[in-house]
Amino acid sequence: MKYNLREMTFLIPLRVDSLVRLENILMSIEYLLRHFDTNIFVLQADNYDSGIVSKFLNKRVKYRFMEDYDNVFYRTKYLNIMTTETSTPFIAIWDADVIVPYQQIIDSFQKLHEGFEIAYPYDGHFYDTSDIIREVFFKSRKLQILEQHQSKMGLTYGDKMIGGAIFVNRDAYVAAGMECEDFYGWGPEDWERFERWRAFNYKIYRAHGNLYHLTHSRGINSTHRSMEHFIDTNKRCRLNMLSNNEDLRNNINTIKKNG
Repeated sequence: MKYNLREMTFLIPLRVDSLVRLENILMSIEYLLRHFDTNIFVLQADNYDSGIVSKFLNKRVKYRFMEDYDNVFYRTKYLNIMTTETSTPFIAIWDADVIVPYQQIIDSFQKLHEGFEIAYPYDGHFYDTSDIIREVFFKSRKLQILEQHQSKMGLTYGDKMIGGAIFVNRDAYVAAGMECEDFYGWGPEDWERFERWRAFNYKIYRAHGNLYHLTHSRGINSTHRSMEHFIDTNKRCRLNMLSNNEDLRNNINTIKKNG
């Protein structure tokens, strides 16, 4: 029996830079569809469409390809495009390589119905599988493999991660500005977004439990491109955190008044 998540759309922007990344996205989607009756929207942006991704995706997945000759994957822009094309009351900002225990997903979804604007389906522990653990998991398809070998994995971003998997009330997400497109390429947009939501006094929930990241090689779109890029993105993050959000708050009040 699959749990009903038809009010949710999982948004997965994608740039396939290796066979491993392709395997990861297919596994992440397979896991979601095994446990949930839900909506999944994959947007792939690249310089040409080989047809490989669409061929292997489950037919229940909405797929869109956008031609993009930029080597840098503009994830924030594509998430905003996907949001405007999605009408479900709740959306999930979902990385292409993550596995989250289904009980935590159900718990977080229920919290959105209880009035939380934001729900993280894990508690901040973002475990990166090794190549060996990833391989064993792919062979077994069993979540227990990841849980049993947790102690052998690394916490890439410490134990307070706030990205990778996020559930949001769509109206609240839009009213708060969605993604900040000042962040071009890989950067600290997860932290800026989180602080912006706190400035709006949004109710934020964190489920108890881990997130498991299916490991892969890290290219230009998985790290800072240079020291200059690192300094610039962190400067943008600080400026956005300090900026006046009065206009955005007025947008929230307007939405509430209009029902």
